Amino acid sequence: MSERVNVDKKSSAPVTGAGAPGSKADAALPALGPKEMLRWAWTQLTSMRTALFLLLLLAVAAVPGSLFPQRPANPAVVTQYIKDNPDYGKLLDTLQLYDVYSSAWFSAIYLLLFISLIGCVVPRAIAHYRAMRSQPPRTPKRLSRLPEYGTLVIPADAGIPAPAAIHSAAGLLRKRGYRVEVRDDDGARPSLGAERGFLKEVGNLVFHTSLIGVLVSVAAGGLFGYSGQRILVEGDTFVNTLVGYDQFNPGTNFQSSQLQPYSIQLDKFDITFDRESRGKFGQPIDFSAAVTTKENPDAPARQETLKVNDPITLGGTSIYLTGNGYAPVVTIRDGAGNVAMQGPVVAKLQGDNYYSSVVIKVPDAKPDQLGFAGFFLPTAFVSNEGVSFSGDPELFNPQLTLNSYYGDLGLDDGAPQNVFELDVKDLTPLNARNLDAGGITLAPGTSYTLPEGKGTISFDGVKRYIGVDIHHNPGQAYALVFALLAVAGLILSLYVNRRRVWIRTGTHEDGRTMVEYGLLARGEDHRLAAEAAALRQLLGGEWQLDPGPDTAQPGDSQQTPSSVRENSAGAAATAGPATTPAGPPGPEKDQ
Repeated sequence: MSERVNVDKKSSAPVTGAGAPGSKADAALPALGPKEMLRWAWTQLTSMRTALFLLLLLAVAAVPGSLFPQRPANPAVVTQYIKDNPDYGKLLDTLQLYDVYSSAWFSAIYLLLFISLIGCVVPRAIAHYRAMRSQPPRTPKRLSRLPEYGTLVIPADAGIPAPAAIHSAAGLLRKRGYRVEVRDDDGARPSLGAERGFLKEVGNLVFHTSLIGVLVSVAAGGLFGYSGQRILVEGDTFVNTLVGYDQFNPGTNFQSSQLQPYSIQLDKFDITFDRESRGKFGQPIDFSAAVTTKENPDAPARQETLKVNDPITLGGTSIYLTGNGYAPVVTIRDGAGNVAMQGPVVAKLQGDNYYSSVVIKVPDAKPDQLGFAGFFLPTAFVSNEGVSFSGDPELFNPQLTLNSYYGDLGLDDGAPQNVFELDVKDLTPLNARNLDAGGITLAPGTSYTLPEGKGTISFDGVKRYIGVDIHHNPGQAYALVFALLAVAGLILSLYVNRRRVWIRTGTHEDGRTMVEYGLLARGEDHRLAAEAAALRQLLGGEWQLDPGPDTAQPGDSQQTPSSVRENSAGAAATAGPATTPAGPPGPEKDQ
């Protein structure tokens, strides 16, 4: 019989072969015009899947910024990198891999992500606002089909009719944070719909909106921020002007008018060295720079202390202590006896115990320019092989060891040079260990006369210096605020659950008030069973009922009417019309 039925069904199916009326081959697909194509592209761009893909792509696109030197951070390093790698160095420059964060392709990903997030958040925010203002879904006809379902029976002598019971339940739900709507309270079977957990979607919207805020803040910092470095020797003053920086990295839309004319003077720099432990003996353990600051030229001077990880804020910038060392004070006279150079020379740290390299360039010396290269030792020792080294970071036996040169230093042609390096290939040596004149070894208060009447050099003393980083990022505070808001929104979206509750009451033939309730979660909610148990307990306490045994465990589901639970007071009459309604479930069961 079943086979004949199947054959009949197959034979009655319409013919849809090639050439037959209604076939797919003859179906004409509507053409997409420019307007439809733009709508389709916008739909794809503003989907959450695209936003997540662009966020991942942005993270991947930032990787070259840590693999290759970046021109905004150090242009000299980029130039040297291209010289050292002539085969592919220029190709990387063409691809803007030395300017990753301002490149066209990185900016394109950034802007697309920004647009995608806005396109995702705005429609969802509008839809959520409408959902918050709308009433809860109407009561389903068969509450027993909901994941959590139960019944209660109020005895006739309790004097609680169905309308009073539904209003009482509504009050309890409002106290638990539900938004409640009572329906048909003047009818035979009043009911209510309740809903809560709107903060879940609010948290989701706050999270995505905060991501947009972070992007805007980072972009504002890149456009209008700047950073720079300066070395300050004890007694020196830094004024916040472009010429005052040793190195300056402006933002894309930086204007010199943004610089506030504050000043900072290094009065004294102190270092505390470890003198107790054996393993770290001589290691610096504390740095403290006493400085005098002015917000503007007319402002009163203030005494402040600059320490590591404790920056000073001036003129909207943060000033960080990042380095320190020694600066030998020298006086150099040329062959005519004139002072060609006088003052401290910054020694660059090279090894343990503040072993430092020293480079001195004297372009004003006459008749020939002079150059010096060597080392500064805070506490000089000589090994058995005759090699000098520093035995302690303190100034117990300071020594300046130099080689001298004369010739064209190459400073007159305008080509940039590293102040810590001396190119000697075009210079003639005067002093070195392998020459008859030997090297120059100076202690504080001593001087040396250069060969061939080229002049003299004296070692006058030692000062300390510090290196400071100066940062101005107008979007930094906003980025922090939006990041915290993003975390808060994420917590809300993860721990707040969207729930709906329906309760229906009715009057039995013998005068008892029959109550049934059902709960539904939007999405996964492993605490829905616990919420159902808590609601049952509250209702039973409100009506002074014995809720009876609750055999269901958290997470259990009641999918059929056979799982209906009743209080012991009315277990014998659960088949009334109020507890076993018939008919299909309402279409709004899971909206």
